[in-house]
Amino acid sequence: MAEQHERPPLLADCAIAFVQSKQLSSALISVLSEVVRENGAEVLEPNRQGKIQFEKATHIISNTIDFEGYTESLASMVPVVKSDWIRVSVHRRKLAQLRPYSPDPRMIFSSVTVTCADIPTLDKETICGGILALGGMESKDLNKLTTHICALTLDHPKCQEAIEKKLKAKIVLPHWFDDCFRLGKRIDEGPYLLPDPEILRIASEEPVKIPSSQQLQGATSAVPNGPYEPEGGEKLVVFSQKKVLLGDDLPINASTRKTIGEKITRGGGEVVETVEECNTFVGHYRDGEQYVRASQMGKDVGNLAWLYYLIVYNEWTSPLRRLLHYPVPREPLPGFKDLKITLSNYGGEARIYLENLITAAGATYTRTMKAENTHLITARMHSEKCEAAKDWNIEIVNHIWIEESYVACQALSLNEEKYKAWPRRTNLGEIIGKTFLDETVLRNLYYPGGEERMDAAAKKRKKVAAAAQKNALTVGLDKDFGIMQDSFMADSSPAPAAPATAKKGRKPKAAAAATPTAASFATPAKGRHLRTGKENDTPSVMSSGSRSAKAAALSKLQDLAPDLALYEKERKRPLKDGVWGGKRAMDQIDKERSTRSSSPAGHADEDDEEEDETGETSRPSKRARLSLPNVTMRICATGYKRWVGNKNLEDADRKKLRNLGVNLVQDTQPCDYLAAPRVVRTMKFLKCLAKGAEIINTSFLDACLETNKRPPVEDHFLVDEENEKKFNINLGTSVGRARANKGKLLWNVPIYCTADIKNGVDNFKAIAEANGAIFKIYRARSGTTIKPTTAEEDGGAEPDPVYLLSGTTPGEKTLWPKFEEMAIKGHCEPRIVNGDWLLDVAMRQELTFDRKYLWKGQEEGA
Repeated sequence: MAEQHERPPLLADCAIAFVQSKQLSSALISVLSEVVRENGAEVLEPNRQGKIQFEKATHIISNTIDFEGYTESLASMVPVVKSDWIRVSVHRRKLAQLRPYSPDPRMIFSSVTVTCADIPTLDKETICGGILALGGMESKDLNKLTTHICALTLDHPKCQEAIEKKLKAKIVLPHWFDDCFRLGKRIDEGPYLLPDPEILRIASEEPVKIPSSQQLQGATSAVPNGPYEPEGGEKLVVFSQKKVLLGDDLPINASTRKTIGEKITRGGGEVVETVEECNTFVGHYRDGEQYVRASQMGKDVGNLAWLYYLIVYNEWTSPLRRLLHYPVPREPLPGFKDLKITLSNYGGEARIYLENLITAAGATYTRTMKAENTHLITARMHSEKCEAAKDWNIEIVNHIWIEESYVACQALSLNEEKYKAWPRRTNLGEIIGKTFLDETVLRNLYYPGGEERMDAAAKKRKKVAAAAQKNALTVGLDKDFGIMQDSFMADSSPAPAAPATAKKGRKPKAAAAATPTAASFATPAKGRHLRTGKENDTPSVMSSGSRSAKAAALSKLQDLAPDLALYEKERKRPLKDGVWGGKRAMDQIDKERSTRSSSPAGHADEDDEEEDETGETSRPSKRARLSLPNVTMRICATGYKRWVGNKNLEDADRKKLRNLGVNLVQDTQPCDYLAAPRVVRTMKFLKCLAKGAEIINTSFLDACLETNKRPPVEDHFLVDEENEKKFNINLGTSVGRARANKGKLLWNVPIYCTADIKNGVDNFKAIAEANGAIFKIYRARSGTTIKPTTAEEDGGAEPDPVYLLSGTTPGEKTLWPKFEEMAIKGHCEPRIVNGDWLLDVAMRQELTFDRKYLWKGQEEGA
């Protein structure tokens, strides 16, 4: 026993950082944090900027790769694993392997543990090697963690044991693994399941149900309809700390642009006007000064479909994850210009997606197939179009070819086996949309160079992206198995483009013969992809007569410009001044003449105004209006005593601050800083903290007003050790957590509140919703009930907690039994707590729970 106590904890050498997402809630993070701490690990808090401390982390726990630090984690070679890795490691009392728990969807056998039964040795080695290369694990023996048994029949003891013990392992034919290897994608194992596999029982030409394509939601078109609303009416938080530039080439009108801007602002973001200011750029084409500069500087670059996706799903995703979330090429991709492509056996969103992808690549999509078609893209090899394509010598491929060609930015060779692979009883629509864009290819073709104009931050981002790309290419790709070998990734010189006309026996067209190979684009000509100035404008299609009429109209408009300016000036004149003209006009003219005659300088000015260098009379120059500096600091102030009872002083001080680029805002608006004299648990303080605002002392405002200059903000960070100790927080840690949470600390956490709670419902509602909670007033009436659910319907998961904020008045206590009954019927754990629980959680920016907050626990303890 003494030896066991001396043994170091399981996770003693681990420094773990968690990434919150819809797949990994803050409540689960809180539980897992306690588990890993108990096993000796250090839980890394985000830094003050809300970023993961990669230099300290040994593991990043995330159930998705869609988080903004993923590229940096690849560059730093810090492993990203699912939360199941912790569970399995603790259960086994041994650190589990990392690869099987990767959230990267390209690891198609992640979470697969296979054991082989009656399989020949050579086939077994090939299957197990491929599975290991793509994120899976092999188990020599059958156990509870085994997910698949590879067998030819059910006669093997492993199969019999799985059936007798009713294990969840699926018994599949080796054909399933072979088809997955050939496609480089994981398909449904249903048709391969023993004892009655569909691929051996039903002919391949029999109809197959067209599957839904969930991965294409919000990504079927580069120009979607919208803007949409977030799912479930939840608070929009995805734009927190985002500065978005809406490109000039977006296909939207001024009204839609304004609506989108309002949504971004409501979501905690800001719409900016220049590339240098933004960290997110939204454009339509892969050219133009804005696109090139934003891309070279390492900004997030996406298109309108990507922006709408963020709004609807309210969670950040990389624009490179889905092909039509990135700006499209203005010109056809090499090898696509003369192609005519049609589709077969795809339905629903998959068909719409492929239609738009074909068009975006520069080919022509045709609904019906004719003899002049060059390609047929089909999800199965059985249809009338497939038979006709064989008769007319039209190339037949699956959708993987068009997706990977779009990624490679040229038409790829059709010789790859995976482009002509169709499993017998599978519709390939189920694996559509799982191909990523390659940033290296995009950089080489559309925005090479630019280092001379990059700042230090941009150069660092480029270096990180290059390191991440280098490390990503070495993950899970094994040439010995011939799987997942995308020609544009595995070799620096992709295969030559397919001829524009792929029909056998036909003479290639002249345009096809001139199709450049990949080598031609190793160092692309800037003139083709990097367009600046007027070359980006859409060419005019009007006739010469129309242009002449436009020129004449413009000339007349310029002649009328002085009169229009005078009209606008008079229209804005206050009514009390009277109408300009008559005696007022003559008096003003006499006054101006007397002023000019009495001033020697006036004569010189008059002479200057009479004639310019060309001898033409010009109007006097208008006095330039002094413009205010751009707002660079948005501050929300609370507890500031300087203006109490003195409205005039407040107005004057606000003007002074605005002249320094400082704008004072309300707590309902986006803010960069919260100014407070001390740490308090007020509604305004907690709402601004949830936005990730930096907390500064109100002494910063005093310094600005007294010196009429902006002092360094770092010198005025709020330091209040007394109240930090009182509330058991570290203010810097809370700010860092808030920036990492981005307003999602209580995302989808149901919080009920009694109507008679002390300090009022509105205050608690504002704080809860600022942190993303689902907030409702509980009156024990219909409309506030939780849907009755059994443990089996919840998949055997532990009941989720549901909270009721309450006081101890007799009226509130009568609601407690009804609330508990409602929660238990809904397979939830009822927690009736005082309001301090919500205030403390919001102050710490960490979803934790202690039984001291329970009213019943306090009463029983008393």
